[in-house]
Amino acid sequence: MCMQKYPRVSVVIPARYEEHNLPYVLPRIPLFVCEVILVDGHSTDATVAVARQVYPSIRIIDQCGKGKGDALRQGFAVCTGDIIVMLDADGSTDPVEIPRFVDALMLGYDFAKGSRFLDGGGSQDITPLRMLGNLSLKLIVNVLYGTHFSDLCYGYNAFKRDCLEHMSLDCDGFEIETQLHLQVHKAQLSMIEVPSVEYHRLHGKSNLRTFQDGWCVFLTIIKEKYGQLRPISSVLPGTNYHALQIPPE
Repeated sequence: MCMQKYPRVSVVIPARYEEHNLPYVLPRIPLFVCEVILVDGHSTDATVAVARQVYPSIRIIDQCGKGKGDALRQGFAVCTGDIIVMLDADGSTDPVEIPRFVDALMLGYDFAKGSRFLDGGGSQDITPLRMLGNLSLKLIVNVLYGTHFSDLCYGYNAFKRDCLEHMSLDCDGFEIETQLHLQVHKAQLSMIEVPSVEYHRLHGKSNLRTFQDGWCVFLTIIKEKYGQLRPISSVLPGTNYHALQIPPE
């Protein structure tokens, strides 16, 4: 059910073998969300059946390729909402935080970027090794791009659908999140960081590979800085970068 306080909001959920997590995640999606799209990554368990049972209005998209980035790109392509929210299926990102992201966009920003390292954010899941990797990659980005990101490798984001017109996304894996952040910055779209808490995966094993995926993120950073992409058709004047401070709830 859509509520008039917000424009149309679409939620995109990449999922692969998440039958045990979806009964927790889907019911927590706020009522004002108008469209929930689950991109199923060739699951052979009951992921799709459970999704339909728990959330009857959900749209199921069968993923053509492989990887989180491929799934997200396929989901973005079929969204009809004015705002798109990226949500994980494993319970690590809490749907209850969706209003926080949408409210940030309602302030006039184009992209709301989740951060685990602002006041009001946090992580129950990040390991010391992943923390070090995220810190190192974040410092590289901030130096190369002149940004002030407090977090880099985190996938809880929301953005106005029009942002897609300024992007040329081609990543298939977890590096899609970094590519999104960098292309938004390069397009001079207004971005705000929103505090968010990352939770433990509820069931199952993460598909994240610390070293391999970290290397892919690094290569994406270099490619976005020095590689050749198709020209951006239009840019909004000025880069506005802010951090939204929200006290812990």
